Amino acid sequence: MPSMALRTRFKTLQSFGMDWSPSVVTQYESERTGMRVVVVDQKGPKVLGFFALATEIHDDSGAPHTLEHLCFMGSKNYQYKGVLDKLATRAYSNTNAWTATDHTAYTLDSAGWESFAQILPVYLEHVILPTLTDAGCYTEVHHVDGTGNDAGVVYSEMQGVQNTQGELMELRSKRLLYPQGVGFRYETGGMMEQLRVLTADRIRQFHSDMYQPKNLCLIIVGEVDHGDLLKKLGDFESTIVQDIPPPDAPFKRPWTDSAQTPPLKNSSVETVEFPEDDESSGEIMITFLGPDCNDSLQIGALNVLLTYLAGSSASVLENTLVEKEQVASAVYYSTEFRPDTVIQFSLSSVDTDKLSEVHKRFFEVVKQASSRNLDMDYMLDCIRRQRRVLKASAEASGSFFTDPIITDFLFGARDGSDLRDLASLGEYDLLETWNDAQWRQYLKKWISEAPHITILGKPSAKLSKKLKAEEEARVAAQKERLGEEGLKEMEKKLAQAMAENDREIPREILERFKVPDPSSIHFIDTITARSGVARKMGPLDNPIQKLVDKDDTDLPLFIHFEHTQTNFVHINLIIGTGAIPAKLMPLLPVYIDNFFSTPISRNGETIEFEKVIIELEKDTVRYSIESASSLGNPEVLRIQFQVEIEKYETAIRWLRTMLWDSIFDLTRLKATTARLLSDVPEEKRSGTNVRSPSPRRRINISSIPQKGDSLDYSTIERDREEYLMAYAVEMMIHTSQESITRARSTLVKALYLKRVKRLLEDQPQTIVSQFSEIRASLCQFSNLRVLVIANLEKLSNPVSSWKHLVDSLDTSQPLKPLDSRLARLSEAGRNPGGLAYIVPLATIDSSFALSVAKGPETLEDPRVPSLMVALSYLDAVEGPLWNAVRGTGLAYGTGFTRHIESGQISFNVYRSPDAFKAFATSKKVVEDFASGVTAFDALALEGAISSIVLGFADGQATMKSAGQGSFTRQVIRGLPSDWIDVILKRVRDVTVEEIKDVMRKMVLPVFVAETAGLVVTCAPIMEEQLLNGFTEQGFNIKVKPLAFFQDDYGLKPGDGEDDADDVDEEGDEDDEMTDDGEGEVTEGTEDSDA
Repeated sequence: MPSMALRTRFKTLQSFGMDWSPSVVTQYESERTGMRVVVVDQKGPKVLGFFALATEIHDDSGAPHTLEHLCFMGSKNYQYKGVLDKLATRAYSNTNAWTATDHTAYTLDSAGWESFAQILPVYLEHVILPTLTDAGCYTEVHHVDGTGNDAGVVYSEMQGVQNTQGELMELRSKRLLYPQGVGFRYETGGMMEQLRVLTADRIRQFHSDMYQPKNLCLIIVGEVDHGDLLKKLGDFESTIVQDIPPPDAPFKRPWTDSAQTPPLKNSSVETVEFPEDDESSGEIMITFLGPDCNDSLQIGALNVLLTYLAGSSASVLENTLVEKEQVASAVYYSTEFRPDTVIQFSLSSVDTDKLSEVHKRFFEVVKQASSRNLDMDYMLDCIRRQRRVLKASAEASGSFFTDPIITDFLFGARDGSDLRDLASLGEYDLLETWNDAQWRQYLKKWISEAPHITILGKPSAKLSKKLKAEEEARVAAQKERLGEEGLKEMEKKLAQAMAENDREIPREILERFKVPDPSSIHFIDTITARSGVARKMGPLDNPIQKLVDKDDTDLPLFIHFEHTQTNFVHINLIIGTGAIPAKLMPLLPVYIDNFFSTPISRNGETIEFEKVIIELEKDTVRYSIESASSLGNPEVLRIQFQVEIEKYETAIRWLRTMLWDSIFDLTRLKATTARLLSDVPEEKRSGTNVRSPSPRRRINISSIPQKGDSLDYSTIERDREEYLMAYAVEMMIHTSQESITRARSTLVKALYLKRVKRLLEDQPQTIVSQFSEIRASLCQFSNLRVLVIANLEKLSNPVSSWKHLVDSLDTSQPLKPLDSRLARLSEAGRNPGGLAYIVPLATIDSSFALSVAKGPETLEDPRVPSLMVALSYLDAVEGPLWNAVRGTGLAYGTGFTRHIESGQISFNVYRSPDAFKAFATSKKVVEDFASGVTAFDALALEGAISSIVLGFADGQATMKSAGQGSFTRQVIRGLPSDWIDVILKRVRDVTVEEIKDVMRKMVLPVFVAETAGLVVTCAPIMEEQLLNGFTEQGFNIKVKPLAFFQDDYGLKPGDGEDDADDVDEEGDEDDEMTDDGEGEVTEGTEDSDA
């Protein structure tokens, strides 16, 4: 396979396997252009491409980020906006990209090699030879529209993040960490003030400087035909050699040939304000410069040390600052791998008036750790766990190896010697020989005695008002400067640019690329077996079922097995929640957060929670408890263990222990409640509802950002979380108090946990008894279903091992039906329409909209195939909504979602300068298709169906996901095992008239006031224009503060308890959302549970 390089202009630099993963890495280099290629051979239906360029800039212009957007606007031989994505959509593929500080990466995500290979040359031409027109720059980057407001896709994106807490703190940290002339100092996404003046010529120059084949590395993961790949790349190079700089032309390698980061000589502490009306809590960001990313031993040691310090509730920093002293809600860490690796700690939800004090305490703890003997047994556990997690992660994600390969391309030796470190995890073997003195010296060198930059993030209501006033004044001055004629000229200029960008793509170009044969997609097969009550789903006749039958000891427990060639066992216990009294549902956040971090009783002895966590980490790869939303049912709980095969029975014992033998310890309950409550202000400003403790590792598994995303991953995620607050409000409106998702919402925790905190002091046994009642409600045989994903041919006692759990149960109870979101909707959720709200948030500079209407309640609904095609058609990249909304700068994105679990359909507008305009424009697009004013394009319909096929491939991209998908279809949805084949046939048979009919009856209602519930979150400055716009559309829309949607579930404040922060800022206490007892949201009524 690699020998094909001999018959091409590509030479093989190296090829090696790994002693810890079945993947094989092969590295090529073009002798003609210097382009590099790294192939990671892996089994599975997906082929993933990451085309990375080292990109370095010494300003905040945003040229790297804007160029990334513009490369999708056309190329030398495909001079039409959207042609790449239309071709990719037809070929079971998606394109995407991101801009990081040190590189730009373009992604191609395909189902099967045939699809990938078809799109690859076209994509690479867009990267190397893009059109970069003035018109594309005008609409995609920045422009002023006919109303005098700033718009543009990139501008809208950066408007949404520039003044957020994380971005303001991160930017100041970079300014202090790096001097002028070092590229890591700058904001590659672009600052709004610089985007407003960025020119197309500046972007073209940056492309000329950086986008050369010798500065490009293609990373391709999956089942790859090496010979076909090298031939296609050779043919591609022949088409570009006349348009690129000569291969032997001087070229300065970004980063390695540039000014290097000087050592940090002194520590610095600065306070950075961020806009926020709630000034109760802030954040601390502490940054160090660490070891060289190419030193595998030093980086391995860093990974282990960070896990030791802040990897769990038993670790040094988390245990001291979070669990015991409760001065922060969490201590997170992250790393950015560079020649001077960035080490960063974040302390969240710190009392604002204690920021300096807690910062000082952080260093007292780490210095204390470095001055005393370390817990070497725990350190050894951290080393071994790190090794297990890396092996499991390599199996769980196709993109797992992408980060280290990109890092090697940016900073590694050109001979490939640094990349070869991936062949082994030998550094962890060496680390097992390190003694206490070596570890403490390492801790002192890089953290406890190292110079650092600290940013104290301080919330400021005054800054929020100041930014709003300044933006209003700037826009007003801009309108005055332009005048009426100038605004007309802006409108005309935009229309001309759009007309140039939206030239119709000749059909012969699209028709030249045929839809690949679906048989070229190699899906991961799993084999189902059943035991206990699960047998009632129907008999199975296969070799795996026979294996299970041999061990079946008549245990009645519902066990669903999925056999696949995994090296690990994935255990899932699904628990029904219907028996929990509604009034106790809001205690679930504490129960869940406390589940694994609590003392247990073992043989009459109390085992403290730190020892429990240490033992759990020793026996597992991962463990968690959460809702089963990823399995298609958000109203049941899911406990997960991932373990090595020999630990299967041990994991089951842990399940039994944590369910029945855990102790509801008052100290732990108080600590958990206080921590969750302290997170509320941060969650409100960011929109997140779930605490995420996952640490970063040497090889990160990062979800791929949306096309055009920039900045560091934490900023991207924080911006997405801001959008989630619209979902939190929608959940409060459309679900009843019986919904566990609603009960766990920030908007419930804000009030309820405040009351619980008081009761833990005043009536502790009452709260403890309530937790016992929750446990008794959950731990019933009738609530339990088990999913096991494993290689059953290697698994001993697959059924009988569960005797440890079953012995604790009354098995005479019949299995209850699965709880459903549909049954837990409020009246407003069952019949959406009439309720619409605008919720201003001081922490955002953009606007978001979410509307919800009725949809199908089951996947067997005959309308589902036509709805799938309709939404796929509308949502396509470079499709109707993309061109009408994103293409005109009205929003960063829009999208529809089917919610089968709740029988709803939703539409969202994401990060928009005016969510109403984006909403109204989208409605008009759908109306025109539904009425026949706009005709459907046959080629685009083919692309819509291909996207549906790709979606199914995405759901089976790994062995674990394939097993989970099979369980979801058969158990959660009640579908036949061959449902995918059935639905794809139905999808291909859908007619245009059926699509138009479903658009009229099911899609359009999401835009109509009488049939849709609407939530809009926005910057305060946008409130009035949005109110006017949606009112004109017929929505009876009201402006409400976030506190209006809070719910205490009837747990009222005690005497003297202060709820001042939780009521309408204007003091209108009568104006609050209430529940009329049947779930319908009303306003102005008295004495309600809401």
